[in-house]
This record gives sequence, C-alpha cells and structure tokens, in this order.
Amino acid sequence: MGGAFSRPWRPLPKNNQDTLDFLKSYSPRNHEATHLRILLIGQTGEGKSTFINSVDSVLQGRVANRAPTDQHVTADSFTKKYKTYKFSKTNEGHYSFVINDIMGMERTKGVHVEDIKLALRGHVKDGYEFDPENKLEEGDLGYNAAPELSERVHVVVTVVPAGVVSLLTSDMIAKLRDIRLAATALEIPQLAILTKVDDACPKAQKNVNNIYKSDYLKEQVYKFSQLLGLPVNSIFLVKNYSSEINTNDATDAHILCALKQMIVFGEDYLSHLND
Repeated sequence: MGGAFSRPWRPLPKNNQDTLDFLKSYSPRNHEATHLRILLIGQTGEGKSTFINSVDSVLQGRVANRAPTDQHVTADSFTKKYKTYKFSKTNEGHYSFVINDIMGMERTKGVHVEDIKLALRGHVKDGYEFDPENKLEEGDLGYNAAPELSERVHVVVTVVPAGVVSLLTSDMIAKLRDIRLAATALEIPQLAILTKVDDACPKAQKNVNNIYKSDYLKEQVYKFSQLLGLPVNSIFLVKNYSSEINTNDATDAHILCALKQMIVFGEDYLSHLND
C-alpha cells in the first residue's frame, strides 16, 4: 500500500472547536432558505448513512446511530426512502443544515439516475420510497410539483470507499458523471468523500492521524479526481464511526473538515442566487 509522508499533504484545522462554533453559528444569508441541504449519493454500502451517523456523533459528542445501516454484504440498498436528517443543538433547536440520504445506485435495482436529478431540483418529497422498477413521474404521490428553495439540493456529495476507487465500473462512473453534469447545469456545487480509509490503508487503521500522510490514499484521491472530473481540493478522506463506542478528536477533525467545506460550498451557491 506504499509509504507515508512525514507531514500531512493536506493539513487539518488544529482546533475542532473553531469548526464546531462555525457550524453552530451558521445560518444561510439567503433568507429564502431556512436551511442548507446536502445530498449524499453513491453505491450501496459505501458509507452514506454511516457518514450521517458520524456527523451526528461529532455534533453530539457521543457515538450516534440515527440513520439505519446494514453490515450484511448484499447487492440491495438498505436505504429505500428519501430522508432528510436534521441535527439538534443542545437546547438550541437545530443546526441550519440538513443531510439527505438516498437509495444506493446499482446496475439494476438501485435508484434511477433520473430520480436523483429530480431530487436536485426539489421534486422528490421527503419520505418517498424509491421504486427501482419505475422512475418518479410528475403527478405521482412522491412528486413535489412546486419545490421551495429549502427543498432543493444546495450541494451534492459523492461517497465512495477509498479502497474501491480502482474497482468502479465504467457504467457506474458514467452514472456519477451524468449526475455531476446535471448538477453543474444547475450550478450546484459538488464534493466527494472517500470513506473507509482504515479498511483501505493499514497506516490509517493504525493511526487516524496518518490519513493525510498516506501516499496510497493520496493516490486514490487523485485517481478519483481524474475519473469524475472533480478538483482534488473538493475530495476529502473520512474515517466514519462504525466500530467505536466513543468519539475522538482525530476522527472528528476529518469529518468536520469535510462537513465545513460542504457548508462553505453550499453557502456560496445560495448566496449567488441573489446576485
């Protein structure tokens, strides 16, 4: 799996509290939006729901498990519905951002790419259960005909395990590119997170502080950048909380780094709608 750099090739903020304070105080400057909406996309079992739980864990200061996950190896998506996750502040309401989980993308039984495109524009109602056999159509019960700005997606995040970047099929890359082009046409910003870094790199498994010191993981970031056409500075490495029973500052730092950039990109998009 290669060697390691003596210094991180991407430095992380030294103080998690600064990022937590930023997230706590964040509110969209565009007053038409009550919150900023982040949409996670990717194949089944790639860490979308686990990332939502990890974000909740960081914000709560304890390991949380709100988004259902499935450790069973299966081709079917465990997430069936379009679900919005809000995050509670301690006795202070909710954070001003939400994350949407969606059915995984697969060759046959997964969510339709066209359904994801509808979600980008806010046409998929919260709680809608995706049908792999039939695309959502205008007039269906799950179709939102007149979405408000808060119901639209403000930033798209592709989730892929670091160890499977080289294994992505041409069909899956084409689907991800299709969604990327649709989001770009709507001027929606896009990022990616490479998850399960501890499974992909023994050095990262040994010490989470080695994530951005690993040349193997850096190679995967650059490889994914070439495959999807995303800039390297829009791709983040994340160790999700999956086996831990307590949170720790080092794991928090990587999650917070990615999350803050999602908020920054999404806020840029919302702000520019008023230009």
